[in-house]
Amino acid sequence: MSKSTLSTEFRKVDVDELDEEAYRDEPESSGAQESAGDQVASRTEEVKRLTQNGNNTEALKVVLEDPPVSCKDKAVKEQNFNLVLDVLTRFRAADVEKAVGSLNCSQVDTLMKYVYRGFASPTENSCGILLVWHEKALAAGGLGCIVRTLTDRKSV
Repeated sequence: MSKSTLSTEFRKVDVDELDEEAYRDEPESSGAQESAGDQVASRTEEVKRLTQNGNNTEALKVVLEDPPVSCKDKAVKEQNFNLVLDVLTRFRAADVEKAVGSLNCSQVDTLMKYVYRGFASPTENSCGILLVWHEKALAAGGLGCIVRTLTDRKSV
């Protein structure tokens, strides 16, 4: 016979905490958000320097390296998106395939996130450019790249 049939220990487990669908973001301090803003500002300086030297491929790698996905500040994310869009529009259509080929898998996934974000909020001439980037990123990353982009909870 079991000894602890009258035990109520099982009632102390919060089953909602174990549910995969009940996702909660981790609270962040404002210091982390400020540092994300500082990172975007320093990244902007570095990207401007690289694009002035004509090194667009390295500027693309820098911009895709560490996006502020965990930052809650919409202004920081918008500033980083505008920087990425600026870098993407600097490429000629013939150079896009070579640039995407130089990226690693996680950078291609991040690129696809920014392409979809650009589709969500189009500007005057960004859609045609983003379609070229989408085509080349799809060729490099495959359908898995799109699936990872659409199912990732952390947005850019």
